[in-house]
Amino acid sequence: MSDDDDFMQDSDQEQYDFEYEDDDEQETGDVDVENKYYNAKQMKADNPEEAITEFLGLPALEQEKGDWGFKGLKQAIKLEFKLGQYDKAVEHYRELLTYVKSAVTRNYSEKSINNMLDFIEKGSDDQRAYKCMEQFYSQTLDSFQSTNNERLWLKTNIKLARLWLDRKEYTHLVRKVRELHKACQKEDGTDDPSKGTYSLEVYALEIQMYADTRNNKRLKALYQRALKVRSAVPHPKIMGIIRESGGKMHMSEENWKEAQIDFFESFRNYDEAGSLQRIQVLKYLVLTTMLMGSDINPFDSQETKPYKNDPRISAMTDLVDAYQRNDIHRYESILQNNKDVLEDPFIAENIDEVTRSMRTKAVLKLIAPYTRFTLAFIAKQLKISEAEVQDIVGFLIVDKKLKGKIDQSKGSVEIESDPDADRTQAMQEWTSAIRSLWKTVLNEAEGFKADDSSVMLGVTAASGFSSAHLDFESLKQNGGRGPNGWSKSRGGQKRSGGRVQPGGVK
Repeated sequence: MSDDDDFMQDSDQEQYDFEYEDDDEQETGDVDVENKYYNAKQMKADNPEEAITEFLGLPALEQEKGDWGFKGLKQAIKLEFKLGQYDKAVEHYRELLTYVKSAVTRNYSEKSINNMLDFIEKGSDDQRAYKCMEQFYSQTLDSFQSTNNERLWLKTNIKLARLWLDRKEYTHLVRKVRELHKACQKEDGTDDPSKGTYSLEVYALEIQMYADTRNNKRLKALYQRALKVRSAVPHPKIMGIIRESGGKMHMSEENWKEAQIDFFESFRNYDEAGSLQRIQVLKYLVLTTMLMGSDINPFDSQETKPYKNDPRISAMTDLVDAYQRNDIHRYESILQNNKDVLEDPFIAENIDEVTRSMRTKAVLKLIAPYTRFTLAFIAKQLKISEAEVQDIVGFLIVDKKLKGKIDQSKGSVEIESDPDADRTQAMQEWTSAIRSLWKTVLNEAEGFKADDSSVMLGVTAASGFSSAHLDFESLKQNGGRGPNGWSKSRGGQKRSGGRVQPGGVK
């Protein structure tokens, strides 16, 4: 069993380095010091005061500062803080930090300090403990700055900034974020590529702050800047936080498509990080799907399918199923029987839009066969108030999805019925189309073209008409004789020379 097992905190959500078990059993040292340490550990539960005395006696038994003295101070500080002995805890923590410089390895000291800060942070439930915690952070930052340990200085500052965010102390957070941004930049003010991971963590904190304060303008600028950082290899949880905040930002702008993309990416990153926040973000993804009016089931993807039957998400699964089936009664029943769904402020804020959409479709379906109905009838069928029914019907009329009039005095609605209206409109559209075709063919094109046989027939007729016209003119000029010696008579035509012509006799 490692030394920190009794006090190990669930710091996975706050710490992004890999953690390793302490190999205290493998440590060599003076047998008396080692026995004293383990005897003190056995006293922690039954006699914590005596255990503290034993732990604090360990450093004096070592000729030089070493691991056993460091471990003893570490256990004593945790016990003192737990018993409310904050001043003693701060004093001994100051002594513990002197071991960081040379007595223990850098990785072990960093891990131990991070675990200590996590323990202090989660145990700060009153004002005195809160002041003690501030002193712990202040001493830690001073120590690491003096030892030129910039990496741990940045991590501790980010941890402190996260604490300000959790406590909604935005004034302290703004100053700390500004300090961190400067630390992640070069001398010329540009971002330092070697600190891209820390820079993204700072962006995530700042984005969360502006999301909480609903400063969408600043949030949008930071969100786009964070997505352009390419020099970092961030922990997936950081990207999950950034994407989740981006999804909420898009939701506030009613940009459902972009919100769906961000929530899906956030879920994927949280899932990769093993964060429990993935369940909550998956609920947001389902909510966005309903707001989009999409018929695609969000649980059809490979990443989300394993969670379809998860009891934590079952209510949202049933909701999206009822939504896609347009089953208003089942939808309302699910919301009524799963009050915990609305405990999330973000879901509670946006589910109303989905509910209104469901009720609007239900009203249209219900009134389809009627030309007149009462608001009370619709309210009874949908199990909502008459005022809400009137609001929905009014919206449908204004949006031109329903032609009718509301009689508020009688609480009734009369649908305007004009059976010829659609036919008249169709005739008008047909007439307009024909007129447009006529203009195109006769004005802009070459008109109607006849086929070849018609053209030949027309040419022949025209030629015959021209010949007849010429013969008639010649007849008049020659005194009744045609150009070839023809003459007109009462019985027909005859030619001089005695030859009988058609229509006449000799």
